[in-house]
Amino acid sequence: MLARFYGGNIVRISWLASFVHKWLALIIGVQIFIWIATGLFFTVVPIEQVRSEHRIREAAPLHLSVADLATFSSALAGAEAPIRLTVENRPEGARIVADYADGSAALFDARTGAKLSPLDAESALTIARSRIITEAPVASSELITTASPEYRGALPAWRIAFDEPSKLAVYVGANNGQVTARRSELWRVYDFLWALHIMDYRDHENFNHAPIIIVSILAFLSTIAGIALIPYRFRWRRKKPAA
Repeated sequence: MLARFYGGNIVRISWLASFVHKWLALIIGVQIFIWIATGLFFTVVPIEQVRSEHRIREAAPLHLSVADLATFSSALAGAEAPIRLTVENRPEGARIVADYADGSAALFDARTGAKLSPLDAESALTIARSRIITEAPVASSELITTASPEYRGALPAWRIAFDEPSKLAVYVGANNGQVTARRSELWRVYDFLWALHIMDYRDHENFNHAPIIIVSILAFLSTIAGIALIPYRFRWRRKKPAA
């Protein structure tokens, strides 16, 4: 009777573990497959190519002179004093970037003190071509004023799209004159798969939300149930000694 009691409990535990494992796997199986497939993609594709770092044009180092630093007063003039001044010697010349407390920025010519921002489309294109390796013609130039899943950098920014197979788009900050992002078709595929991976289909960046937490818990429970089934699926028996 005792053996029958324990045997019945073992059968019930096996049935419960099998039921939980099977149905949870069916419910969340698609998302688990997405996690595995997208994770494989993320590990195979070099992140440097996704970020188009191999397209960055290396600029020869330039040295600042005293004349390049003679116009700081122009950057300091105005109703609001900047909280930070950055002097950069860029391919197009020495520049001063003034950052303000409200998050805005302004660009000045370090030699003349002339304010260069906000940049126009032609100036943004010149900066983009000096930073990116491409000979392709420009497909479009658009001033971006709102954030999107493709771009969340400094605003406003010029989106310079090139007519090439990779559909490369270079973002140039209209106020600081810096290349703030590079977006290719590979990046867009990566971003789409990342949205599926973290289950944030709107902003593509939040992985601390209820749906992914719930699915993760269910996946964990399904895994525990599967582990509990191992002794019932594989029975190890000692070989009988030879007579």
